[in-house]
Amino acid sequence: MKQIPERLLNIFRRYDTPTILNSLELLDSTFRTSCFTTEQMICADTTLPPIVGYARTATLSSSSEVDPNIKRDRSLSYYEYLSPGTTPCISVIQDVDERPGFGAFWGEVNSNIHNALGVIGVVTNGSVRDLDALSAGFQVLAGKIGPAHAYVRIEETGIPVNIFGMNVQHNDLIHADRHGAVVIPKELTEELPKAIDLMIRKEKIILDACKRKDFDFEILKKAIQDSAQIR
Repeated sequence: MKQIPERLLNIFRRYDTPTILNSLELLDSTFRTSCFTTEQMICADTTLPPIVGYARTATLSSSSEVDPNIKRDRSLSYYEYLSPGTTPCISVIQDVDERPGFGAFWGEVNSNIHNALGVIGVVTNGSVRDLDALSAGFQVLAGKIGPAHAYVRIEETGIPVNIFGMNVQHNDLIHADRHGAVVIPKELTEELPKAIDLMIRKEKIILDACKRKDFDFEILKKAIQDSAQIR
């Protein structure tokens, strides 16, 4: 995937994920039913701004024993995979166990390793722990909170993954915050800022109407009709 201009990434960072998704719907109706996470997620730090970056994908498991040498080699291969390439990047890891989140890959150590490697956050259906000791500024969106790491290890790296209904491939552009995550297609990035502006203008008419002291159904009806006319 060709790297997106920084000016566009900066625009996308200004808005929460629901705003991005609403705006994508104006460009492509398929975003009403796909390309986003569909389950509630644990957000480690709700005070952090949205994260926008390129996906670095992997799968993991934790419920069965593994040869320590295999675990180490897979971890090193995964960390090496994170090192080069386009930045900023976001780790997108699917826990493929029968019980996702049985063991936590994410905690104090891995958040610090990833942050030091230039990864700005993670989106996973797996679990997170060490909530009070995560690396400062590193965002975690996880499926659950858990106390143990069990036999957690990387299985495969750089492959397509699915996080709560969101299909992600290596280098996809991800937008995520406390609400969840969405994949922004490269071909829509140039059009998206105008769509964001349009969506905000449409909503503003209704929101402004709601602030009127004389607000009633007729005012609401007109605001909804006027909003629909904005192009």
